[in-house]
Amino acid sequence: MEGIRAGGFQVENPYNGRVSRVPADPGRVAAIVFWSKNYHAFLEGGYAAELLERGYRLFFHFTVNSPHKVLEPGLPDLDERLHQVRKLTELVPPEAVNWRFDPVCWFRNGRGEVQNNLADFVTIAECMARAGVSTCTTSFLDIYPKVRRRAQLEARLEFMGVEQEKRIRVLGRMNQVLKSLGIRLQVCCEKELWEALGLQEGIRPGACVSHERLEAIYGPLALSHRRDRGQRSAAGCGCHESRDVGSYRRQPCGHGCLYCYGNPVRAEGRCGKGGGP
Repeated sequence: MEGIRAGGFQVENPYNGRVSRVPADPGRVAAIVFWSKNYHAFLEGGYAAELLERGYRLFFHFTVNSPHKVLEPGLPDLDERLHQVRKLTELVPPEAVNWRFDPVCWFRNGRGEVQNNLADFVTIAECMARAGVSTCTTSFLDIYPKVRRRAQLEARLEFMGVEQEKRIRVLGRMNQVLKSLGIRLQVCCEKELWEALGLQEGIRPGACVSHERLEAIYGPLALSHRRDRGQRSAAGCGCHESRDVGSYRRQPCGHGCLYCYGNPVRAEGRCGKGGGP
């Protein structure tokens, strides 16, 4: 919020350290797109209301997975996060809230038991439908070396790769549930999987930043509709151009998710309430 109130963000390139300024006045910002697993501080601090009063158009990605204290140790309980979903859909059009059930994963714990994080998918989907959320984005865990190391060091847990046929079956079951609730299923950066599916089931590739979707919600915004070349296009990323003003160094996340792609190490000393925006 400091950048909003100052009229611009000082954005540091994570690779070369160079700092550039991104203007933040409402007349130059088509929309602000948020990603989070916990909007507690954002909602309770009145930041959403302040942004709306200032004239910003908002879009929210809300990751709500089956609760698991080893995989996502710093998050509040599921009921609290589903309450946050309802609060968001009261502030903005429900179409401006996208549910992410992401990443789907399988793992072997220290006792040799194989588990996954799909247990509460139906319950969460039903709550999303009641709140008016109409899309769900999912993907399967990419087991990067740092993710594998973190799981072994911090939880004596081994993430497991899953063959394509099994992932397709899981997507089919997820889609069956979602279609009955009026929710569309999208996949994120799963090009090979989507190509194997073809057009069956109505599952489509997703885009976290979609100019078409923003304009469908808020009307013409004079957006470029150009693909963002800085994203994982080879993996199937469909995102359009945007400016990322976040920073893992300046705004560290304290949720400590075991499979986080962004944080190289777990943040310490945070309560898991989602630091101030």
